[in-house]
Amino acid sequence: MPASDYEILDPRFNRLFNGSAHVERLFTGCRWAEGPAWFAAGRYVVWSDIPNDRMLRYDECDGSVSIFRQPCGNTNGNTVDRQGRLVSCEHSGRRVSRTEHDGSVTTLADRWQGKRLNSPNDVVVHSDGSIWFTDPSYGIDTDYEGDKAESEIGACNVYRIDPASGAVEAVITDMVRPNGLAFSLDEKQLYVVDTGRTHGADNPAHMRVFDVDANGKVSGGRVFADCTVGLFDGFRLDDAGRIWTSAADGIHCYDADGTLIGKVLVPEVTANCVFGGAKRNVLYICGTTSLYAVRLMVNGAKTY
Repeated sequence: MPASDYEILDPRFNRLFNGSAHVERLFTGCRWAEGPAWFAAGRYVVWSDIPNDRMLRYDECDGSVSIFRQPCGNTNGNTVDRQGRLVSCEHSGRRVSRTEHDGSVTTLADRWQGKRLNSPNDVVVHSDGSIWFTDPSYGIDTDYEGDKAESEIGACNVYRIDPASGAVEAVITDMVRPNGLAFSLDEKQLYVVDTGRTHGADNPAHMRVFDVDANGKVSGGRVFADCTVGLFDGFRLDDAGRIWTSAADGIHCYDADGTLIGKVLVPEVTANCVFGGAKRNVLYICGTTSLYAVRLMVNGAKTY
């Protein structure tokens, strides 16, 4: 770990961490760790190792790591819905799936307007039961993270699955490579990362924020923040509305006003994070090959 695990860029960051609480590596041996999801009832984290086509499980109680599922459709992003079920984005499966309480797997979405999705990447569940996900092309660009194929849709969009009908609607269609996403605390705004820079030096490497009305209609889309080191990817909010987002040198913390106030430094490129622990004050971080954790002085937003 670096001499200091934190970088302070604004005095507001000082009270968010304890300098004696270091970043810990809990597991290593992944090829591209992604998509951590916290299961409060079992006190464990499930995350993806995309190129190895497996999902792993870290038990907070005894520190053990086991294989949760293999193969898993080259799963990327994961979340937990209000009923405690795992919702996952599958690259090679080219679908959003849900693992039921009995262990069976249900397809929630695999097509839009009759065409196969590209490779769903990240997912979030709204309190009304609707499921929102991004669909860039990373899982079909090569065979590394899925199965190489041509896009049937010809675009990379953000979609909403209606909780009543199951209908899939494209809600954002003007992004190059939509990636991580999360709602504001009041769910009136949706933050979405665009990692289009991977497909061209002039493409975006930023996070946008959209307005969402009571009917799930999306408008706006101003740039909330540009990534200062590498690319944003997955991210989470704490219960004060601050954003903790992955970047090339660790986790960047943004105040709700868009100011980068500090960093949790990690010795690998990070892809995603999730708040966990009994008090939601442990930030679990997926670095390239490893799962990390750091105990913070803040609590994650409760989404379950």
